[in-house]
Amino acid sequence: MSTINTVLHRIQDGNNNTMRSYLSAATLSTVLLLPIITSTQAMAASKDDPIVSTVIVDQLEIRDSTDDDPLIIEAQGWIGQDLHKLWFKADVEHVDGETEEAELQALYSKAFTPFWDIQAGVRRDFKPTPGRNWAVFGFQGLSPYFLEIDTALFIGEGGRTALRLAAEYELMLTQQWVLSPDVSINFYGKDDEDTGVGAGLADAEVGLRIRYEIRREIAPYAGIVWQSQYGKSADYTREEGGDVSDTQFILGIRAWY
Repeated sequence: MSTINTVLHRIQDGNNNTMRSYLSAATLSTVLLLPIITSTQAMAASKDDPIVSTVIVDQLEIRDSTDDDPLIIEAQGWIGQDLHKLWFKADVEHVDGETEEAELQALYSKAFTPFWDIQAGVRRDFKPTPGRNWAVFGFQGLSPYFLEIDTALFIGEGGRTALRLAAEYELMLTQQWVLSPDVSINFYGKDDEDTGVGAGLADAEVGLRIRYEIRREIAPYAGIVWQSQYGKSADYTREEGGDVSDTQFILGIRAWY
């Protein structure tokens, strides 16, 4: 963990002009991608490599929490060809009629092996306020033993940095029943009191869901999620009177098309 913190601190020590250059470059690459993949030349060459699209709602769920019962939405989608795609990722948490967390990523994704993509683009945190902008550089794919990995480095304004590690495994119990454990961990390079984030290991979430695939495209599920905050992030939450650790039972639905 000390190695991760050291890397994040070294990155954040770079000057702000460099950070802005990264953000500008990532934004430009994302803006330029859509015309490229929809150009006439791409359409003419699409017989063997057609342009296709997919939207996946990984989590649409209600959680039975200690204080509130949040609605969680995690979705992603892409449009493009085998090697080049425009990828979107969204995470939203809605509590008591208000959106408490909202994040959107727009990424250019390039396949460099049959099972792995390298991704770059931008991330916007709409909630909590004040909003934050980040450049994104990451990898997404399927590791040996069919472990799904999604990891990204975020470089933000004001020397902010972050690292996210996420992994999920799907165990086929039968042709329709699927058991799915997952884990997600977030690190930050510096304190951000305005958004309640502390430097170092900020939070971790471990979940276990079991779903029944009515069809491959739609599956209701139930499960349990354990969440915890650490370090300065936990201190900020305690100051606001919140819980730094929680176990939640969940009901939801997974769908894709």
